Amino acid sequence: MAAAADTPLRSVLLGVDVGTGSSRAGLFDEKGKLLGSASSPIQIWKDGDCIEQSSTDIWHAVCAAVKSACSRANVDGKEVSGIGFTATCSLVAVDADGSPVTVSWSGDSRRNIIVWMDHRAVKQADRINILDSPVLQYCGGSISPEMQPPKLLWVKENLKESWSMAFRWMDLSDWLSFRATGDDTRSLCTTVCKWTYLGHAHREQIVVKDSCSMEACGWNDDFWDEIGLGDLLDGHHAKIGRSVAFPGHPLGSGLTATAAKARNIELGLVSGIPVGSSLIDAHAGGVGVMESALPSDSADDKEAICRRLVLVCGTSTCHMAVSRNKLFIPGVWGPYWSAMIPQFWLTEGGQSATGALLDHIIQNHVVSPHIANRAASQGISVYELLNKMLETMGQELNSPFLAALTKDIHVLPDFHGNRSPIADPTAKGVIYGLTLDTSESELALLYYATVQGIAYGTRHIVEHCNAHGHKIDTLLACGGLAKNPLYIQDHADITGYPIILPRESESVLLGAAILGAVAAKKYPSLHEAMKALNVAGQVVYPSKDPKVKRYHEAKYKVFRDLYEKQLSYRSSITEALA
Repeated sequence: MAAAADTPLRSVLLGVDVGTGSSRAGLFDEKGKLLGSASSPIQIWKDGDCIEQSSTDIWHAVCAAVKSACSRANVDGKEVSGIGFTATCSLVAVDADGSPVTVSWSGDSRRNIIVWMDHRAVKQADRINILDSPVLQYCGGSISPEMQPPKLLWVKENLKESWSMAFRWMDLSDWLSFRATGDDTRSLCTTVCKWTYLGHAHREQIVVKDSCSMEACGWNDDFWDEIGLGDLLDGHHAKIGRSVAFPGHPLGSGLTATAAKARNIELGLVSGIPVGSSLIDAHAGGVGVMESALPSDSADDKEAICRRLVLVCGTSTCHMAVSRNKLFIPGVWGPYWSAMIPQFWLTEGGQSATGALLDHIIQNHVVSPHIANRAASQGISVYELLNKMLETMGQELNSPFLAALTKDIHVLPDFHGNRSPIADPTAKGVIYGLTLDTSESELALLYYATVQGIAYGTRHIVEHCNAHGHKIDTLLACGGLAKNPLYIQDHADITGYPIILPRESESVLLGAAILGAVAAKKYPSLHEAMKALNVAGQVVYPSKDPKVKRYHEAKYKVFRDLYEKQLSYRSSITEALA
């Protein structure tokens, strides 16, 4: 819906985020307040470890979401003053004309994206890790099959025709910016975090406005030669990025006339709108929330940001912390220079399945259809219904505190491997304490024990980071799971730290919009934009009950032991089969 003719045009920031299941768009005013948002579903193909998407389908969904958000927020396209894109760290293949190149065994040309959570390249990652290249020290000591080099190697070895056809290999968020502007400049966020690019090679280039002129100098050519991908070095690394930029750097001449058109498959905006260099979605969440300070934090405390850790919790969870100096932490990705906030080193922990795991636990239980119907009839989510059931059970069973309901159930949440801090993609999930009970109450307990298992995983990551130089004492949370009060309270109780929730629940979209604000020169830097637009909301504090603390200490020991036992069993079986 267009603004009225006699209403002065506002300055509105647009953030676009492409997640695993949908494309979303959010519009914000110059104070960081959400004016309206919308989403559009995207297609996904799953076949074992192979998980694929379509860039064409995603762009159509982006356009639909942007148009719907503008309509809901009553924003005219002429009012949009800056745009930023974020997305999952999925791998896109296109030819010289920008058309999709299949990455699928099926040969379906639509399927030109290897989704971030795809684990087809585990063997390639293992072979790369055996080489022990120096670049691996900047991703926790080993490369993950969720990063791009193993996936690229898999395509070269298995889809030779696609390999020869591909003209550009891009992270999804970089492809979105390229599709919008025609500028092939890559982001330091994507290249450093997922491609082994050494961003600190540019450290002397401290003036952000000069970053686009930085010819890519952070590629380690020996690494690419050594792993068998030396052909990607041709043309000054043209296929993987010959120039890079800090997040938020203005790209090209802004939104192209083609991308701006109001046709069904375009955005319906005005050409020339500044577009900022992209971020991975989790990193955008960090940008959208990390300067949401506690009331007790002093504005003069320049190091406060280095004591915070952001949980970007959705399908998976990323754990973001920054430092002034580089900290090498085994099993945790990074240190990444300027990959999220320019001039800061980023540490990135993670859990590969959190929201996805909770959905898996619930949806594969025999009473799941009944629970879903009950929730729908009450107009609430399944999570809200389960939380209410747990409260009732706590009262009926006279439990000393809610968490004690799970005393007989323990969950190791590594159903999709362990990303951090163990860095074992072959790790398996464990549920201890199953019985023949298939009731709704049993599902509620299993759901709650899984929430706790995920929180113990976060505690493990935080403890590991602090043992290697970080001084984390405050958590911030955003993403879909941050809207679940049980999930947040248990994370506070289990880690022992307060958790700040942002005023605006759509922190990833805000982080994307901040990229647009920086590109439009509304702020001198990304960090200054964060200080202006990040606003704290509710603060959730850990329980003061010593019984709760003792209980979680005991369960945390069980949690840690479940993985150690798994290693022992794995070794015994391997020996028996030798």
